[in-house]
Amino acid sequence: MKVEPRLHFHMPLQRTPFHARTSAANVLNQWGNWSGYTTALVFEDEAMEYSAIRNAASLYDLCPMVKYRFTGPDAAACLDRLTLRAASRLSVGGVHYTAWCDDAGKFLDDGTLFRLGPEDFRLCCQERHLPWLIDSALGFDVRVREETEEVAALSLQGPCSAVVLQAAGFDVSALKPFRMMSLPFGDGTLLISRTGFTGDLGYELWTTPDQALRLWDHLTVAGRPWGIRPVGSSALNLARIEAGFVITNMDFIAAHQAVREDRTRSPIEMALDWMIDWDKGHFNGRRALLAEREGKTSRWAFVGLDVPGNVPATGAVIYAGKTKEAGFVTAAEWLPTAKRNVALAHIERKYLKSDLWADIYALRELQYARLMLPVTVTERPFFNPARKRATPPGRF
Repeated sequence: MKVEPRLHFHMPLQRTPFHARTSAANVLNQWGNWSGYTTALVFEDEAMEYSAIRNAASLYDLCPMVKYRFTGPDAAACLDRLTLRAASRLSVGGVHYTAWCDDAGKFLDDGTLFRLGPEDFRLCCQERHLPWLIDSALGFDVRVREETEEVAALSLQGPCSAVVLQAAGFDVSALKPFRMMSLPFGDGTLLISRTGFTGDLGYELWTTPDQALRLWDHLTVAGRPWGIRPVGSSALNLARIEAGFVITNMDFIAAHQAVREDRTRSPIEMALDWMIDWDKGHFNGRRALLAEREGKTSRWAFVGLDVPGNVPATGAVIYAGKTKEAGFVTAAEWLPTAKRNVALAHIERKYLKSDLWADIYALRELQYARLMLPVTVTERPFFNPARKRATPPGRF
């Protein structure tokens, strides 16, 4: 029998190396687009998937995450120039959360930087930036390339994740947060980093595409006694809100994609100025950010909000004193573990000390009821368990 090749216009979204397993498990057949890949939104039950993240162990397909490799004698210097943090101070085997801006000091993206060797880094992020990264590397002895299709990645998160890895034959008891280790697996190696996007105990596993299905099956069998299950992006989004994490083009617009000039944000406005290393030398956006800091010219503040009741303030407009528009909500949920109704929002700084109100529309029996509720600025994260930092991790 002759098999016709599948052309790109027959299958516009790519499939990850784990697709054979995720498609078999996706009972609801709910899929979405993540960076040109087919990704599961919900497999069977969003509530149970969230419960696995917080109470057991969960598997999430990370393959669509965009991955860039920086190699060469000037790799660290190039990344110092590109990103907000000092890549040159990141030790081999370490990981840190970072971000980068344009020359006007406006956010382009955030992500995690892995130092695989003295002259070898992997940068993982939400959006594609290869032309920008290559332009930023001019004058440096460094090679920049995208390696998204060369890496199969799984996120194993939850309080039982360390025990599952132990049962699978991977001893991670000494692995500290934001560190990584390599272990033999199958015909190659498995890189395990103690990182994640849930704000909980968890790990990310990195291997080659040919080992992907073997890894999935191996973890699924090992994790069965601890209730391991695949989770989709909907459950992960609930967990990341609880952790107070941000997502590009959901909580802020990438500067190079913004149509309107006033839609962009700086790291200071996004409450991420803690990561800026002012003493490392020049980096993209430094002059603009320094002027913003010294002149106190930030217009916006990205904050957490406590909301009364149990109706999420999704898409709500925030008012000062019920009359002046003061901001808007980017993400909101009732948090099952934290037992709080919260939101992430942009508020104009001049209104931060005002009485703030959220204009919420609640769907009740096919009709929307308008709720004007008082909201309070609160600290993030909304959920911050000690188990995510414990080394060795506890047994749950």
